[in-house]
Amino acid sequence: MCELFGISSQKKYHANEYLKNFFSHSVRHPHGWGLACISGNNHQCEKESVQACESNYLKERLSQPVCGEILLAHIRYATVGNVEHRNCHPFSGRDRCGVCWTMIHNGTIFDYPPINGYIRKQSGDTDSERIFLYLIDRINELERQKGSKLCFEEKFGLFDGIAGDMAEGNKLNLMLTDGKYLFVHSNCRNTMYYLEEDGTVIISTTPLDDKNWQLIPFMQPCAFHRGKLIEKGTMHGHEYIESEEAIELLYRIFSNL
Repeated sequence: MCELFGISSQKKYHANEYLKNFFSHSVRHPHGWGLACISGNNHQCEKESVQACESNYLKERLSQPVCGEILLAHIRYATVGNVEHRNCHPFSGRDRCGVCWTMIHNGTIFDYPPINGYIRKQSGDTDSERIFLYLIDRINELERQKGSKLCFEEKFGLFDGIAGDMAEGNKLNLMLTDGKYLFVHSNCRNTMYYLEEDGTVIISTTPLDDKNWQLIPFMQPCAFHRGKLIEKGTMHGHEYIESEEAIELLYRIFSNL
């Protein structure tokens, strides 16, 4: 599968050393990389459909300071979708009120009918992009009903409900941000950790050093703001456990890439 990396901080955080460690894992995840540096509504996303450790551009990028109040990074192991730029994470776009959202995903959606209609609307062919388009549409729907931007409680309530519903039968390790809050969900055991230090939270699929990393709340959507865990949602109980049938399906999907 893929690996995820995220940061929520009180101030612009220089993440080069952690990012170099994270991107070195692309030896096992060779199908593309992505990076988003986010401050408020300014979301700067960069990605390539090449192995991160083979990218001359990424090497040059990491030779300069990489910083942001929120950072997201992704290395891809393709299961659904061809190996090409349009299928690399992060996915980013604006809602009807002009708020920019950015998302990264690790997992596979085996069965969730509400996203199926986006196959005809998406740019690429990943289930991850379909998740993102669905989330934006649901946000837009609430904004139309309200007639204005959503507050934190409304955003988190929506994320909490969708994540719990979508997690049933599917692997859904996910990070989503509006540039202010970082929403996180994991339903695959021991596949997302976080580290708190000096007003910053660092999140990763695996610990990146020998410090005191903790597991992200499991099967329970959560939200971070300015380096703190500020909210936990519903404990939904939909753990993803890899089965022989799921692995066989993934191999069949991958053989068609």
